[in-house]
Amino acid sequence: MKIAIFGQYYQSDTEDIVKNVLEILLNNQVILIIEKKFHQEIKTPLKEKCNTYSSHEELEDDVDVLISIGGDGTILRAVTYVRDKKIPIVGINAGRLGFLATVQIKNIEIFLYRILNKDYTLSKRSLLSLTCFPKNPDLVDLNFALNEVTVSRKDTTSMITIETYLNDEYLTSYWADGLIISTPTGSTGYSLSCGGPVLIPNVNSLVITPIAPHNLNARPLVIPDDTEITLKVSGREEQYLVSLDSRITSVTNETLLKIKKTPFEINMVTFNEEGFLKTIRKKLLWGEDRRN
Repeated sequence: MKIAIFGQYYQSDTEDIVKNVLEILLNNQVILIIEKKFHQEIKTPLKEKCNTYSSHEELEDDVDVLISIGGDGTILRAVTYVRDKKIPIVGINAGRLGFLATVQIKNIEIFLYRILNKDYTLSKRSLLSLTCFPKNPDLVDLNFALNEVTVSRKDTTSMITIETYLNDEYLTSYWADGLIISTPTGSTGYSLSCGGPVLIPNVNSLVITPIAPHNLNARPLVIPDDTEITLKVSGREEQYLVSLDSRITSVTNETLLKIKKTPFEINMVTFNEEGFLKTIRKKLLWGEDRRN
């Protein structure tokens, strides 16, 4: 079995997790490849038994599973390495909230053996792609997002105006601090904090959520995920911000943005004990009586 490991930050609380993961997998004759920068940070000598990769191209297609060690942000970064390779991703939660990184530290050994025995299911997650007219060099290669595509104001306290079209039919113009186009996976992220609904991961929908809209009757809108969304942004400043998950760049006013579902999906490893419904119930405290 061949397993890839990815992480972004090697902190004191991560050290024991990494050592534990490497020990278990190497003792079970697993071929390990670790992202190069993360490999350099690891302190245990066990890392010398592992190969490295540093890009999407170097991540071999025959990898059985990629283990992400960190929080949800680490998984979002890991997706940029996996892309269309269909390698399943499982997240060990060394962060805080963790809607995607659902394996808790206390259960690492149990779930690693579940992975080794291929005792898991896959949850297919849709992504969004973004195309700019005219082209933006920052949005050519890494032009996709697992959670959301967001446009927002830059260098100003003034609102921006976002003309929005669905399949080339005019929807409305949002006067707001910004606009979030979210996948079902991203519905528990930025969109949720701005009042958007929670979507089950396997629904074929997207959410359009305005950020602090001036037109107060503007509400989050759920649309089919085969819809092509076109945005045209204008404002007092010459530029505004576009973000794809955690990656952000500046775009000039009047640039056309076209957003649609990517032709590939990401496979997330799930376990019955740590399913989506249990996760949102636990993380959002649903059913909890906090009155006393």
